[in-house]
Amino acid sequence: MSALSSLTGVRGPGMRSWLTLIGCEAKMVGRDTSGLIVPILLPLLILVASAGAAAGVVVENGRTALEVFVLPLVITIVTATIGMINMPGFLAYYRRSGILRRLSVTPASPAMVLAAQGIVGVLQALLGIVMALIVAMTFFGAALPANPGTALAVFALSVAALYSVGLMIASVAPTPNSATAIGLVVFFILGALGGMFGGFSALTGPLEAIGSVLPFGASVQALSAAWAGTAVAPAAVGSLALTALLGSSVSALLFRWQ
Repeated sequence: MSALSSLTGVRGPGMRSWLTLIGCEAKMVGRDTSGLIVPILLPLLILVASAGAAAGVVVENGRTALEVFVLPLVITIVTATIGMINMPGFLAYYRRSGILRRLSVTPASPAMVLAAQGIVGVLQALLGIVMALIVAMTFFGAALPANPGTALAVFALSVAALYSVGLMIASVAPTPNSATAIGLVVFFILGALGGMFGGFSALTGPLEAIGSVLPFGASVQALSAAWAGTAVAPAAVGSLALTALLGSSVSALLFRWQ
């Protein structure tokens, strides 16, 4: 925490301030062993457990179930775990320990902490996703998305949506433990409705319809379409964009700095 506190002596939030703060956030994430490893290894285990059977089943446009179903799910799990569980816990800890309050009276504003935490979270997600892609491509013959530009755009939109949910959780959670607990509950609810346990086919009609427009399910569906080379459903894109907009707006209104 001393490194973060040292920012209070910075006269202006220039590039050096940003790099220092991002470095501090990266160190904090690195010291949280479970928060660093679980979002990367858990999806990787899901990938390995499912890839053997899924890699041999062609489902759409010559693409396998591994590419169309498993990899989009794994990418979404990585993003959602970091955005909805890890990040709210860190921000709630910073608020409770007084770091955000102290930064609020310096040029290094608390908003910079949110931005730096988001940047580090995205870098951590990219690490987990790259590892999953390397394993899938090297050992199970997976290919990159048929529409890589669409996949990148959808990923960016998914990050914005799922991380905004995390910001809402951080806005209302009074303690780090409660932030993590709320994040876990929200993660499993959205994941269950988004096909994390057996795909959308395991859900009944109304639940499938609801899950497909919630951010987790919308992310899976949009990434699946990008991988298969088909058109991304407008409802999925709209869901992610609306979640990002509402989530950021609500968190801006409710977020407490102390």
